[in-house]
Formats: sequence, C-alpha cells, structure tokens
Amino acid sequence: QVQLVESGGGLVQAGVSLRLSCAASGRTFSRSNMGWFRQAPGKEREFVAGILWTGTSTVYADSVKGRFTISRDNAKNTVYLQMNSLKPEDTAVYYCAADRANIPIRTMTYEYPYWGQGTQVTVSS
Repeated sequence: QVQLVESGGGLVQAGVSLRLSCAASGRTFSRSNMGWFRQAPGKEREFVAGILWTGTSTVYADSVKGRFTISRDNAKNTVYLQMNSLKPEDTAVYYCAADRANIPIRTMTYEYPYWGQGTQVTVSS
C-alpha cells in the first residue's frame, strides 16, 4: 500500500518553471514505478511522465518532452516533476500515481492502483 501527497502547484506566468513534489508513505515506495498525470478541465486524465522504481529509466509524453523532468529520491520517499518553459496548455490538476515494481513503465491511467489527491497548476499567458 502506498499513500501519496502532491505539493508545489500554483499560479504562474508562461515561460517560468515550477517543481512538483509527491511525498509517499508506505513500505513499498522504493519498489514502485511512479507516474505523473494531469487533467485539464473538460478533458481526460493523461499521462505526463513515468519513472522506473530504480530511477534508471523515464518516459515522457510528447507534449512535455524536453521541458519536463521526472526524478525520484527513494531515501526521501519522494518523486518530483520539474516543469520548465511552462505554457498555458499545461494548466491542469497534476496527479502523482504509484504502480508496481518489476514491470515496464506504464502510461495508462487505469493501470495505476494508487493516486494522490492532485495539485493545481495554472499557467497564465
């Protein structure tokens, strides 16, 4: 079982950076693949980035590739999403999710069993 709490969201102007954090509790965090998803108003929740439990592999959505970076610190039970060059279309509620270990990074919402409550990111033009 993994419990997740996101933080770091806010209202920012286009072009700036923001870093989201996801604090996890539970014994299995260090063995869990982790993902960041987002949901904009009126849209489906979508995959943003994922990281292997070892931290040695990452996957990104095309829309954020080159701008966002996912990382993790297993000693701190925390996963991060560094977001640079933010655009108004990045506005959404951002969710942290935990998957199982020993499998490839997955990108579908329904595949992740554990979710945080989300943090709002609003990017103004």
